Amino acid sequence: MEWRDQGILLSVRKHGESSAIIDVFTEGHGRHGGVVRGGTSRKIAPILQPGAQLDLTWRARLEDHLGAYTVEPVQSRAALMSDRVALAGLNAVTALLQFSLPERAAHLPLYRRTQALLDMLGPSAYWPLAYLRWEQALLDEMGYGLDLSACAVTGAIDDLAYVSPKSGRAVSAEGAGEWADRLLPLPAELLGGGDGSRENVLEGLAVTGHFLARWLAPALGDKPLPEARARLIERLRKDMS
Repeated sequence: MEWRDQGILLSVRKHGESSAIIDVFTEGHGRHGGVVRGGTSRKIAPILQPGAQLDLTWRARLEDHLGAYTVEPVQSRAALMSDRVALAGLNAVTALLQFSLPERAAHLPLYRRTQALLDMLGPSAYWPLAYLRWEQALLDEMGYGLDLSACAVTGAIDDLAYVSPKSGRAVSAEGAGEWADRLLPLPAELLGGGDGSRENVLEGLAVTGHFLARWLAPALGDKPLPEARARLIERLRKDMS
């Protein structure tokens, strides 16, 4: 068995004396693991940094075997090491992908969105907004998307101000009525608008985080969300103050 693909390195761990096992989010084969022979060597170890874009060839005797990778660097994102907030963003992305994605199932739209987001980290001031919408897309891709098209109570498509924490549907200010304090605030950024202010992004992340924890995590065995996500939110808050 053999295939060649590109992918985003999610994690790496030592295997034996000189090898490494890597987990990669590939374009055509989804999240896929494999062994890199000599992966801890001075030549290869610097290439195997989470977030790196790799050209990969995977080989195994049988399809269900772990298999072995040969890797070539395509794009290093090591420059993010000097930007604490952007590095926290990268760590949150790779951790959530490893947390959420089933093995060996392609998710091409999410892959392309992830690649675009990682390319924005650091240089663009708008990457926190892109990250928020990436989490929204992750929920969609995993089958737990929010329905923000119309008010769940009145059917109106205007004045949407809240999200039901139970149904994930939008609610208008009129439809919320006396129940408003039991609903999640809905920033315009989750509707495709807004100015991308840090305050609104954090408000949106409270919404996506609620459904990642209440919907997605239980479906994956009730594992806690990766700590890397909480560290990113803390960094964004500190960066705003």
